Amino acid sequence: MAFNPNQSTLAGCMQELRDIQKEFGLDTGRILTSRDPVIRKLAYDQLNVSNVPDGFTKTRLPVFFSDPTTLYISAGAPGVKVPRHSHDEGDGIRFMISGSIHYKDMELTQGDWMFVPAKADYEFEVGPMGAVMCYCYSCCCA
Repeated sequence: MAFNPNQSTLAGCMQELRDIQKEFGLDTGRILTSRDPVIRKLAYDQLNVSNVPDGFTKTRLPVFFSDPTTLYISAGAPGVKVPRHSHDEGDGIRFMISGSIHYKDMELTQGDWMFVPAKADYEFEVGPMGAVMCYCYSCCCA
């Protein structure tokens, strides 16, 4: 089922995402990544966007912020370990631009993402080629 955002209001889009979260049991109170099995299934079945030019694909993310946000670009050297921490002031999302990070038993690479809810403890290690990431937080704590 492809989605056309031009045929809905913002409130309608948000409600549809809430419905998808409920239907698929997405717990946005825990860290979610593009590599989680249910997210990978959703990307093809529920989150594809239809109103794009030939040669493009577009996929909605099944998460959203309710507060103002700040954006960052960050680069990590190979093998750097980011110690266990949390962002208590607000949710965040990390988009992998290049390289990789290892979170739990997953390797997130170019094009992957990671949603981090407020107060969720996490840690990761930068992969052997380093990593460049874009962060978006609903706080200024990054």
